[in-house]
Amino acid sequence: MEANNPNKEPQKPLNDYAKYSGLAVQMALIIGGGCYGGYKLDEHFKNIETPIFTIILSLLSIGLAMYIVLKDFIKPKP
Repeated sequence: MEANNPNKEPQKPLNDYAKYSGLAVQMALIIGGGCYGGYKLDEHFKNIETPIFTIILSLLSIGLAMYIVLKDFIKPKP
């Protein structure tokens, strides 16, 4: 039925690839930044035995990355 509607533009698959690859890069940067920040904090406070900052910031950054991605998926398409 949508093919009969001339007012609607067809979806461009390259736009979707760019959008989702951008989300993947964004997730990687958030998680990588959280892990690196936690590692540097553990290094600064000399937490060698139990890297508590690395664990906490890694988990928080994963949660933040998932929140951002899910927020983008739930957003209504124009």
